[in-house]
Amino acid sequence: MTPVAVETTGEDAPTRKRVALSILEHGPSTAVTLAQRLELTAAGIRRHLEHLVNDGLIQAKAHRVMGERRRGRPAQMYELTPLGRERFANNYDSLARELLVFLSETRGDEAVFAFAKHRWESRRDHYLELVEGLPENEIVPTLAQALSEDGYPSSVIHGAGGEQICQHHCPIANVAQEFPQLCEAETQFLSELLGSHVQRLATIAHGDGVCTTHVPHINEVSALKRTTPTPERLSS
Repeated sequence: MTPVAVETTGEDAPTRKRVALSILEHGPSTAVTLAQRLELTAAGIRRHLEHLVNDGLIQAKAHRVMGERRRGRPAQMYELTPLGRERFANNYDSLARELLVFLSETRGDEAVFAFAKHRWESRRDHYLELVEGLPENEIVPTLAQALSEDGYPSSVIHGAGGEQICQHHCPIANVAQEFPQLCEAETQFLSELLGSHVQRLATIAHGDGVCTTHVPHINEVSALKRTTPTPERLSS
């Protein structure tokens, strides 16, 4: 997916676009991290962030790293606002919504879910080819990379009970707000692909900053199982 340019003006516009794209691709980031990633000065990055905040394209939220007991203020994490996300959305939302409304009205919600499931089923062989036979510690990061290449920029957070796939942008978030079957089908696909129960903790479509899926520790992906655990479904 090719993002639409961020609407900024002036000679600083290209740099502000790079800042916004970096947040899109890597998720919520501190000013220090953005400055290092983009090779900008601290003063420079803060000036661009302030401009993007004033334009309503990003917002700052306090963030404290889990497990750390530091004194002082928590770090400010900058993330895209709904308006900022719209700058990167393609122009197919209206057409997609019309199609899903037609399916829902003529064939019911099950047809909507069947369509949503088909979208991911068509990717099954490609994803399996990428992760099949990999050692445990490479499966989820490889899956996150594949999701990124499909237009869902993703990263992985490692934890004691498993890993979390964090999708920092969803190209169908606007439509998924009305049709949660799109999120449910994706969660089911990930569960079937990994042969393991997965749990969707948050979605952009529900107003969260990141789509987050918890994946428990797994040994390997040998094949797509015929019978797999049913993933938890978010309430609509």
